[in-house]
Amino acid sequence: MSAASVTVLDYGIGNLLNVLRALEHCGATPRVVQRASAEDANADRLVLPGVGAFGDGMAELRARGFDDTVQRFAQTGRPFLGICVGLQMMFDASEEMGEHEGLGLVAGRVVPVPSKAVDGTPQRIPHIGWRPLQPAAEWAGTIFEGVAPGERAYFVHSFSAEPRDPAARLANVDYGGHAICAAVHQDNLYGCQFHPERSAHAGLAMLQRFLEA
Repeated sequence: MSAASVTVLDYGIGNLLNVLRALEHCGATPRVVQRASAEDANADRLVLPGVGAFGDGMAELRARGFDDTVQRFAQTGRPFLGICVGLQMMFDASEEMGEHEGLGLVAGRVVPVPSKAVDGTPQRIPHIGWRPLQPAAEWAGTIFEGVAPGERAYFVHSFSAEPRDPAARLANVDYGGHAICAAVHQDNLYGCQFHPERSAHAGLAMLQRFLEA
């Protein structure tokens, strides 16, 4: 079987090298693009990685013309994956360092991770570390099908997405009693707040399923 073709958007602030290595480990042949072109919306699969601040990410996407690329690709029905800030930018807006407009692919907002547990105990921000993933919806038939509930994934973030439609939540992670959105799924669109490229078996299994979609 030929290697899966996947296009990865490079807009200057993504955790690109580790993402590419993880995709290659799963048998993919990643194609990296740094400026938008008409053919990008016709890719077999599209990955939007991301680290850093939401506003900076959106500014860089727009500067390279990738905002239009992602929005057009989302309408094709082909598999799309946003990682970390890439997930957050799929949403309507973010409250990080002011109000910033997102790509509007998934209805909802990006809000601060709670600084206190449900019992009032202060908790560390950013939320960093390995946390067990829990289903928020059925994983069968999704890119999480090869992941067992309770498998751990690696998180580094101070803000998290809140989908307007609870059905868009695919996975949660508990932080101080708060159900933080760990992954979303809507039609052909997937996003994960954690870093699959740094999440051992759970992350690689998820990427493998994405490449098989």
